[in-house]
Amino acid sequence: MLQGCQALGERWNAALRAAAACGLAGAMLAAPAQDLAASGRWQQWRGPARDGFVAGATWPDGLSADRLVKSWRVELGPSYSGPVIDGDLVFVTETKDKKTEHVRALDRKTGKPVWEASWEGAMTVPFFAISNGSWIRSTPAVDEGRLYVAGMRDMLVCLDAATGKELWRKDFMKEFDSPLPAFGFVSSPLIVGDHVFVQAGSGFVKLEKATGKVVWRVLADAGGMSGSAFSSPFVATLDGVPQILVQAREFLAGIDPESGKVLWQTPVEAFRGMNIVTPTVSDGRIFTTTYGGGSFLFALGTPAADGPRSVETVWRNKVQGYMSSPIVLGGHAYVHLRNQRFACLDLATGKEDWITTPFGRYWSMVAQGDRILALDETGDVRLIRATPEKYEQLGEAKVAERESWAHLAVEGGTVYVRDLEGVTAYEWK
Repeated sequence: MLQGCQALGERWNAALRAAAACGLAGAMLAAPAQDLAASGRWQQWRGPARDGFVAGATWPDGLSADRLVKSWRVELGPSYSGPVIDGDLVFVTETKDKKTEHVRALDRKTGKPVWEASWEGAMTVPFFAISNGSWIRSTPAVDEGRLYVAGMRDMLVCLDAATGKELWRKDFMKEFDSPLPAFGFVSSPLIVGDHVFVQAGSGFVKLEKATGKVVWRVLADAGGMSGSAFSSPFVATLDGVPQILVQAREFLAGIDPESGKVLWQTPVEAFRGMNIVTPTVSDGRIFTTTYGGGSFLFALGTPAADGPRSVETVWRNKVQGYMSSPIVLGGHAYVHLRNQRFACLDLATGKEDWITTPFGRYWSMVAQGDRILALDETGDVRLIRATPEKYEQLGEAKVAERESWAHLAVEGGTVYVRDLEGVTAYEWK
């Protein structure tokens, strides 16, 4: 089993060695990214290595209400963005009065406000999704003193993390003459070296993180289902080649981070393009799961003399994930399913080791060692031992009274929970 910080360091070091062999170490794994993995700072979607794993102090063996002590709470407008943390600040977003989007910096120890920034950014999602709200969705990213926030109207705003001063803004609809995404800007920004990568503007875009200047745009589809992305990009090294995994609404692709070249691409079936989860990698193969499509394990074929590599479907399972990005650990994928059950899949065979009875509609999950901390949209958080033998729950606690769709953030002994009406910091005793 992977062991917390050691495992994170091993994964990033292996990726660094592979990148160096290809002459791309500086581009793919710059020093700030390595520092992130080692420190456990929660500066982006799904944590330090973007895979849900948590470094730092070893988690307790159990979980109960008396072990989670509330430090502070701040009331907020609705948002699906997870909190991100940098130094002494916690950054959260909200939509107010269905008109404006706001970013707040809070003191990490007390929750007291430090600064607030805002802009007009309202839109309405399609009628069949209206029950899930029309508020800001993307989780920001913070790096080297800059905070990158995606607004619903296909816009990326860069703020000074210390003061909230706007440094630059990129309107992708204006830049590329692309349409407003039906569900807004959902995908979370990825920072690699001196650049920020986003699934916006009906494609996949690389920008200079200091200036917002567009370096390139690929996978452009004039605003079709592929461009209105739900999933967030993920850094990987496959067969020694550094790349960024980009899951659009109809396909999955590997993109060269320097040139934007499409290294490979394969269709991924889903109902109405509901490819939402962040793809993950295990033993050089790519796992993803979709609403209406099932669960898939892909492997890259033999390199081609020219043109993209082929992609093989190693297996396909009928069980369907939905919005919850899985935890991949020890050759198994732990997946919260569309039918609200929780499952363990053997990545070697694609078979289910076990499937539970139903829980809530959505989980966000983080992991350390052989344990998973799962926040249910019901406001219940569960500590689960990750084992293919059986579903083993080690404890449970109530941490929110309202729906909790934003992703958990964990740093040190503090757990940050964003529900639809606020954010709460708990000390895990």
